Amino acid sequence: MLIYCFLTWTDFQVTGKTGDQVVRRVTRAIFFLGRVPVTEVVFGFFSASDNNSCTVDPGPFYLISEGLYFFSWETIMAGVSGSAHDYILEVDGVHMYFGRVSALTDVSIKVEKGSIHSIIGPNGAGKTVMLNCINGLYRPQKGKIFFKGNDISHLSPHRRASLGLSRTFQKIELFGGMTVLDNIRLGRHIHLKSGILASALYFGKTAKEEIEHRKFIEEEIIDLLEIESIRHKTVGMLPYGLQKRVELGRALALDPEIILLDEPLAGLNLEEVEDMARFIIDINEDEKWKITCLLVEHDMGVVMDLSHQVSVLNFGNLITTGTPEEVQKNPQVVEAYLGEEDLYATRR
Repeated sequence: MLIYCFLTWTDFQVTGKTGDQVVRRVTRAIFFLGRVPVTEVVFGFFSASDNNSCTVDPGPFYLISEGLYFFSWETIMAGVSGSAHDYILEVDGVHMYFGRVSALTDVSIKVEKGSIHSIIGPNGAGKTVMLNCINGLYRPQKGKIFFKGNDISHLSPHRRASLGLSRTFQKIELFGGMTVLDNIRLGRHIHLKSGILASALYFGKTAKEEIEHRKFIEEEIIDLLEIESIRHKTVGMLPYGLQKRVELGRALALDPEIILLDEPLAGLNLEEVEDMARFIIDINEDEKWKITCLLVEHDMGVVMDLSHQVSVLNFGNLITTGTPEEVQKNPQVVEAYLGEEDLYATRR
């Protein structure tokens, strides 16, 4: 009987005595006897000052040599790193260049779990570039992106989606020749367990699995977005406002923990804006969903009403991050984007 050892590791950020963020790597070794996991060992290098930065009691640490400790994996996941649990998404010092054009310059944003965090700024400020960096369409030249405390900077878009990160697009990216139901189903594909052969035969577990996923789509997503009457219609024949709902539905089908919304209100009339704003509130606050939302939007009435935190970009630089009230009073934001008049008051 062969003995196997599987190694994996996770990087955590901890706050030292000076207030600096320090990355600590924790390695997990799992031993297998044949195909059966037998035991595991978790170890990492921590300094004494790190213990003071833990948000919860880290539990017993076993000193092996200077700076080397053994401890349980549950201890790590319980909160050795406060940042891994306070924020679901962290963008740390990201730089993105296109030739000599700097689209993002040393931008850092932290998104709290369960919040609606908006990114605003004038056209060309780097808002969509930021979303593209977060979901993996762009690879920034400098900086890191952390999702639930783990560095995802090196992961491809589909790997990030499998972790629970989905998005909608500024320009609708749907399959116009397919039905509403088929487009939404595409977002559920990542949860399918059946292989190619089993799916081709469509029998037994495969059929049961698809029925369960379709039930979730029809009873939860289609009902939430109020698109029951158009679920079998071709997407390309639908009005723009309904296509926006379908794209949101596809993002929700992934069952994400955070959703990136790139100008979901663009091109909508007042009634459609109110409906879409209600959907965003529902997926953020409803116990069925509880999804963190990262919103890029120009409608300041909606942004100031919905957001818990707002980050402001201008020419690729982060001006400030704060509550809607703080951002409205910031003179740099007023000068760069909002202007002197209360232009967003008409939406409130």
